Amino acid sequence: MTTMAVHVIVARADNHPPMLDKSQYNSWQSLMLLYIKGKEHGKDLYDSVINGPFQYGTVEVPRTETTLLFTRERTYDDLTDKEKIHEVCDLRAMNIVLQGLPPDVYSVMNHHTVGKEI
Repeated sequence: MTTMAVHVIVARADNHPPMLDKSQYNSWQSLMLLYIKGKEHGKDLYDSVINGPFQYGTVEVPRTETTLLFTRERTYDDLTDKEKIHEVCDLRAMNIVLQGLPPDVYSVMNHHTVGKEI
């Protein structure tokens, strides 16, 4: 009699990213990118891993009668809906990559804040 766990292993369940085998990094990298592309918003996740996180940038605040024109850093509230999705994808991409690392590699990498650095 087979168990559910055996069926999940055979079917390669999609609830966990591929784990890194340090001797086969290139294979893991291609599997990880395929895994990421298959997730919801896969294009944004892939873009975050390859090109780094979304940068907020700056915005010019128009001059009024009492203030001069000035430039300030954009905040989360200034982002469009698509940019907010991209921001969430940055976090998800980082989490997916970190979940695919064995504990000894994770302990070395957990201080990074950008998926591309890993």
